Amino acid sequence: MAECGVCFRHCNIADGKTGFCGARTAMNGTVTALNYGRITSLALDPIEKKPLARFFPGSMILSAGSFGCNLRCPFCQNSDISWSEKAGRFAETAETVSPEELVSLAIKTRARGNIGIAFTYNEPLVGYEFVRDTARLSNEAGLKNVVVTNGTAELSVLEEIIPYIDAMNVDLKGSTERYYGKVLGGNLQQVLSFIESAAGRCHLELTTLIVPGENDSDAEMREIARFVSGLKNPEGDEVPLHISRFFPRFHMQDRDATPVKTIYHLASVARETLKYVYTGNC
Repeated sequence: MAECGVCFRHCNIADGKTGFCGARTAMNGTVTALNYGRITSLALDPIEKKPLARFFPGSMILSAGSFGCNLRCPFCQNSDISWSEKAGRFAETAETVSPEELVSLAIKTRARGNIGIAFTYNEPLVGYEFVRDTARLSNEAGLKNVVVTNGTAELSVLEEIIPYIDAMNVDLKGSTERYYGKVLGGNLQQVLSFIESAAGRCHLELTTLIVPGENDSDAEMREIARFVSGLKNPEGDEVPLHISRFFPRFHMQDRDATPVKTIYHLASVARETLKYVYTGNC
């Protein structure tokens, strides 16, 4: 058995088996990234789609995803590559791309407005080694590196990648241990610590998906805004918060989409405290 140190779970993994995330395995008593370089999704996206509102607006970024996730969000919009039964198949079927190849592709797409590489779609930090190795080369090539993450990672993982990362969008899915633990299968305190440690070291923006009946109260939004208000970006600006609309999908189809008026109302609540608040999926 070998212990994985990526997130709070610290899975003990037997040789040839995988941890909870489905992306890390053990070989000869050492944990390795089963999904290293295994690309399941690749697209040239607007930077605003990450979402990043105040980082090179109007530009494009080459977005790459692998497979695996260490949360169990029942509404996951990328369940096919994150944690559904289908996701595990990519260990054998996904194309393997080296860091050098991905950086080369990013350079070739500069003519189409590309500024760099975004590690996104699934949870990229369950395969942080590929993020680290690719971002280092990308950085040397003068490209920008973006990570879109749920923030469920130990600070040691952050330290591995942060020297090469220019921007992050981190999901701050709620402000209660109940929601993180019971609904998402996560750990709120680990996410808060990750965000606090990343703030000031790269451009940071946060996203909260508003799920009806779960995290849609004024009190919870005020708590989220209070936390965000204590963060600063490297240039001294406040950290932006994106408030996004839920749609029923995957294992959570027992409720309607979040009313648009709820999103706009919660945005106004957040603006009592925050300067930069953006609404999404409306």
